[in-house]
Amino acid sequence: MNVLARLWFVPAVAVVWELVTRSIGDADFPPPSTIVARMHQMWFSGPASRLFLTDDAVANILPSLQRLFGGWLLAAVIGIVLGVVLGRSRMAAQYFDPLFEFGRAIPPPLLIPLFFILFHAGLQVHLATIVFGVIWPVLLNSIDGARAVDRTYVDTGVVFGLSRAQRLRVIVIPAASPKIFAGLRLSLSLALILMVISELFGSSDGIGYQLLQAQRGFDTPAVWAAIALLGILGYLVNSLFVLVEHRVLIWHRQAGRTT
Repeated sequence: MNVLARLWFVPAVAVVWELVTRSIGDADFPPPSTIVARMHQMWFSGPASRLFLTDDAVANILPSLQRLFGGWLLAAVIGIVLGVVLGRSRMAAQYFDPLFEFGRAIPPPLLIPLFFILFHAGLQVHLATIVFGVIWPVLLNSIDGARAVDRTYVDTGVVFGLSRAQRLRVIVIPAASPKIFAGLRLSLSLALILMVISELFGSSDGIGYQLLQAQRGFDTPAVWAAIALLGILGYLVNSLFVLVEHRVLIWHRQAGRTT
């Protein structure tokens, strides 16, 4: 019920958009009804046995999701592991900090030609683009989270005879998890953007590829349909992540209420 209350403005905006675009009559700004009809035709008019997905949906949406989550998960694993290790070693973090600042300042799309040279197109190029672009929020938040763990907790673990690996697993990672999840949430939206950008260069499938083909074919409703689909995917992916985050970090919110 609260979700519906927060989204009441969506149909209101759609109605205003419909009325304004129909009154203007500009082919470059189709009404929402035309966009929805084009989305249905392109992706959601398939057989019920395939969840109404068309051949275009299977051939383009599913590969995009594979790249999105594959690159994001790979960046998450590397960023968390490396960030926690560096966060617990201030000297190592100081050595690597200039390299991190240099790397995060490079726009990932500029490296796509380099990735084509290194990996000769294919899934590796998309994954490399996404990983390079989204690893920084995860890495830096993991470093900050691991570094900010209360020294008392770590000393208590030492007193109880916990090994270094056990202290990382039982004390450091749980204490750093709020900041880690903040980095993961930010990186997820960046992964969606970089997925589309990587598919605009030398790809033969994907939502970004369909967007480019629609633009080249002057199919304006299809261009808007791809944009709308990306917005819907972004909302759904973020909502799912927030749900998981609330479940995992419920102890953190309960601890905050008691202090």
